[in-house]
Amino acid sequence: MEDRLERLVRQKFREAGRQYARARDAYRDGRDESTGPGSDAVPDSLPRDGEGRLRIVCRRHAERRAVAVDGEGHPACFEGDHPDCEGCVEDVGDGIVETW
Repeated sequence: MEDRLERLVRQKFREAGRQYARARDAYRDGRDESTGPGSDAVPDSLPRDGEGRLRIVCRRHAERRAVAVDGEGHPACFEGDHPDCEGCVEDVGDGIVETW
C-alpha cells in the first residue's frame, strides 16, 4: 500500500512540475514577443491623456500621474537606483503598470 501511495505522490509531483514548466515557458515566450527587438518601449495598450502622456499610478508616491515617457520607457519622474521606479519601468515595458 505504501509503495502505491508513494508512486502516486511522485507521479502527481512530476505532473505538477511539467505543468509549471509549460506555464513558465508560455509566459516567457509571450513576454519576449511583446518586448523583443523592434517593439516599442511602451505598449500602445496603456492609456494616455489628451497630450499623449502615460496615465500611471506612481508606486513611489501612490498617486495618479500623467507622465511623458522617453524612448527607453522611462517616465519623466523616473529616479535611477530607486526600487519603486525601477519596478515601474519594468512594468511599463511589460504593459502591466497600474493605470487610471
